[in-house]
Amino acid sequence: MKPFHEYMNEYRKQMETGDIKEAYKGLMDYIMNLRTHFQNKYPDYFVSGSIYYGYMDMTYFSFFPESLKSRKLKIGIVFIHDTCRFEVWLFGYNKQVQAKYWKLIKESDWKKYHIPSTTKGNDSIIESILVDKPDFSNLETLTQQIESGTLTFIKDVENFLSKH
Repeated sequence: MKPFHEYMNEYRKQMETGDIKEAYKGLMDYIMNLRTHFQNKYPDYFVSGSIYYGYMDMTYFSFFPESLKSRKLKIGIVFIHDTCRFEVWLFGYNKQVQAKYWKLIKESDWKKYHIPSTTKGNDSIIESILVDKPDFSNLETLTQQIESGTLTFIKDVENFLSKH
């Protein structure tokens, strides 16, 4: 690991070229538009008023249908910066809710989605990759892929919870 000042020197160089700055701005604009798309298309779902921008590790917004809200669960559409991919996560409103549902799913025979090995240090209960290699040259298609995968994920979670 390099000293902090060396990372900052590289950061300064990258910011001077402008590519990182423009890519980040474009990505954040897209995620804001994606959030607005869900808010407008699914008025019965509660869409969070804000976006978590993170520390260039992940950026996400959450939303949830009443069936999950009543269980204190929410869905996150997450962009993972390291891998440049979109994922969908099931979250709890707090760590107690997260632990309860993580245990329920972990102890079941449901293996459809990735379950983190522990809740410690993790924000998700379960996770799924929506788009592994997003094509940012066609944002309409990308939005459709994210939307379709997210709706399937929600339906699967609702079906699982209705049986448990």
